[in-house]
Amino acid sequence: MATVDIKVPSPGESISEVRIAQWLVKDGDVVNKDQVIAEIDSDKATLELVAEGAGQVKLLAEADQTVNVGDVVARIDTSVAAPAAKKEEKPKAQEQVQEAKKPAPAAAPAPVNTASATPVAKAMLNEKGLSADKVKGSGPNGRVTKSDVAAYVSGGVKADAIAMNGWGGSREAKRTKMTSLRQTVAKRLVAVKNQTAMLTTFNEVDMSAVMAVREKYKDKFKEAHGVNLGFMSFFTKAVTEALRLFPTVNGQIDGEEIITHDYADIGIAVSSPKGLMVPVLRNAERMSLAEIEGGIKALAVKARDGKLSIDEMTGGTFTITNGGVFGSMLSTPIINPPQSAILGMHNIVERPIAVNGQVVIRPIMYVALSYDHRIIDGKESVSFLYKVKEMIEDPNKLIFGAKEPGEVLLGL
Repeated sequence: MATVDIKVPSPGESISEVRIAQWLVKDGDVVNKDQVIAEIDSDKATLELVAEGAGQVKLLAEADQTVNVGDVVARIDTSVAAPAAKKEEKPKAQEQVQEAKKPAPAAAPAPVNTASATPVAKAMLNEKGLSADKVKGSGPNGRVTKSDVAAYVSGGVKADAIAMNGWGGSREAKRTKMTSLRQTVAKRLVAVKNQTAMLTTFNEVDMSAVMAVREKYKDKFKEAHGVNLGFMSFFTKAVTEALRLFPTVNGQIDGEEIITHDYADIGIAVSSPKGLMVPVLRNAERMSLAEIEGGIKALAVKARDGKLSIDEMTGGTFTITNGGVFGSMLSTPIINPPQSAILGMHNIVERPIAVNGQVVIRPIMYVALSYDHRIIDGKESVSFLYKVKEMIEDPNKLIFGAKEPGEVLLGL
């Protein structure tokens, strides 16, 4: 009997054990080569375990079990051939029309159709009792991925599906074990509150100028670079220039020493089905707006699909988080250790403000800078945030290095 051992891969150098989050196949199932058979959680990332051969699988570990890196957790008997997939005959056009005219039974529940979904997505659909037909797929040939299901579920339900007397709570409580990643995040956040002197300073930014630039050039920008022009690239560029002027905001404490960096590795907080991830844009100070947008897009797609590597999520010097995409008006973001500061962006709302003695309506964003007061003084933090505000309100300063064009011309 020819067999293939499936071993636990290493998520990173410092990780020696992981947890089997869930098996996506049952003991005795026949699987295809490269089929995803399990999800594995570590304290830094979630990995997919794939079958390295085709055949009948024997599971050697339980779901929710902690195992060591390199352990054999499944074995595939390659002498058992996978059954050939049956081709589905498509009904003729006339039969389709007749079938469409037939009224559906009022009380019959919709079947759970998962034929066009990935293995992970199928498991999620079955768990939620959803049909793949209801979810718009973003994978190859319109295939539904796990991120598509997560996005569909997070979108909520239609108003007419809610009973007038509420959503029907059952008084039951469900216990779910925290993932290794969530446990690590929880410990780090508590450590930040206990081990740093964290303060937050706020300001408001008039987004009129950036919005005008974006509206004027967004079509040409996408045509030239293949990515959309968003606000994150403007803020990232402004932040890197402000970090050059205030290097301690880009630094960190190591024992009794302060480390400052002659580069800006910017962590960009992105949402994923597994929670908040903070992948890093390396040397963002050297990037153009197009390179920043392309880099953020690539990292966001990897986060959505669970493909981020350990290297892509470590080593940042400063972080930007945008709660505005979820409707947040104002927040106090928590520092991402061992960094010393984080910028929080929020939603853009038209508000009345005073300009030259007149009340006008402008699109305003509140911004927040949380910082470690042990290394960053109040003057530096306020000045840093005000410099970011200046550059966003006058995009010319992004081009001329936080200076007026006249100052550059005169060498001032």
